[in-house]
Amino acid sequence: MAVFTALSHEQIAQWLARYDVGRLRQARGIAQGIENTNYFVDTEHGAYVLTLIERIPVRDVPFYLRLMKHLAVRHIPCPEPIADRDGQLWSMLNGKPATLVTRLPGAQVEHPTAADCATVGGLLARMHLAARDFGAAPANSRGLAWWPEAFAALEDELEPAQAALIADELQAQQSFAAGPVYRELPASAVHADCFRDNVLMDETGSPGIIDFYFACEDKWIFDLAVTCNDWCVDEGNGELVPARTAALIAGYRGVRTIEPAERQAWPMMLRAAALRFWLSRLYDHHLPRDAEVLSPKDPRWFERILQARRTGAPEII
Repeated sequence: MAVFTALSHEQIAQWLARYDVGRLRQARGIAQGIENTNYFVDTEHGAYVLTLIERIPVRDVPFYLRLMKHLAVRHIPCPEPIADRDGQLWSMLNGKPATLVTRLPGAQVEHPTAADCATVGGLLARMHLAARDFGAAPANSRGLAWWPEAFAALEDELEPAQAALIADELQAQQSFAAGPVYRELPASAVHADCFRDNVLMDETGSPGIIDFYFACEDKWIFDLAVTCNDWCVDEGNGELVPARTAALIAGYRGVRTIEPAERQAWPMMLRAAALRFWLSRLYDHHLPRDAEVLSPKDPRWFERILQARRTGAPEII
């Protein structure tokens, strides 16, 4: 989350008038993240999040809101889009699609324990099962098809060793994706960005998941690998912490059985997840957008994680 489009108190208040949420009391921009403009909004009737969708094409906006509605109805703790008096889940604000969603309680977990990882693993599996009957979803905009494009745009900015590493990993991922194991992997609409800063834990240890604007059609095991590469790593060297990794997988398997093809794909999916976020952070670092409030992220962290995963990854037993 970030602030790319600054809004005045008056603009927000006028836009909120279409909702039955009472008068605006306070609005403040949220600095975290890199994709959309977000404000915490407090009204007479409650606490919400206002999101201006910055880069997603208008035609795709309904997918993200329908997915959150779909999951919320199935008791997944996620933001639920609020309909205005005309029954619409979004409308234009300052030239951008805007939506109002419920605000979840809790806070980000800075230093997750094995118990936290188990909780998130269970939540991720519940989301996967809940999304089975959602229907078609857009392809991953930062997935396999985008990686060569990003690499081509970035190559002149990279150190030779970095470019060689990306080229080699990209070839390995393309080869794996063309094989029979990859085709057997179950998929649906997934979150695709279940990092610690997108999960809120309340005082009871119950989780809620936010920021669905990278959601897409992708493999469930890839979604689990994305989560593992953030929740289960040693913060010094990027290696997976065995106890946390085992807990995440156990939490997931407590809800859903991991299939043989997924177990076989696990090491490559961990590498794929690392490559995806290294490339996207490199892209945002070298080709940044202007934002009034922005929290940049260090691309080298996922370079380190990719190198660690290429050395070895634990099997799913």
